[in-house]
Amino acid sequence: MTTIYTAAGELEGLVRLATAWHTRVLADPVVSHAFSHGYHPDHTARLAAYWSEALGGPPSGLDESTIVRMHSGNGPHEDMNQRAIACFDQAMTDTGLTDNPLRQALHDYFAWSTNTSMNRYHTTANEVPDNLPIPHWSWNGLQTI
Repeated sequence: MTTIYTAAGELEGLVRLATAWHTRVLADPVVSHAFSHGYHPDHTARLAAYWSEALGGPPSGLDESTIVRMHSGNGPHEDMNQRAIACFDQAMTDTGLTDNPLRQALHDYFAWSTNTSMNRYHTTANEVPDNLPIPHWSWNGLQTI
């Protein structure tokens, strides 16, 4: 069976998805707040590389602990999370990722990541442990390595 990474169009497909998602969140009045402090000029490329590794593609060279720290210490923000997930679902439509089981697998991964990995340390980024592995996701959900 092919990986989610391959089914989504490999890195090229995930760059399209990351670009569409980023465009949507920047236009969203709630989610855009997360980017109000600025963001790396290669944000979408780095996001696509991260998703690639998580979904069965090649290593990204990114550090999970650093990524989680960037999303930590902001207090609970359930509304922002749900809107980010809705933007992701729309970005899948924008990029033609409309067929199941791929669409459902991508949605499940993004929702899990948003609500779990990136939402775990509300109080302070200092609580994030070093050397966290990038979570891997397959057609069957979260994988243990």
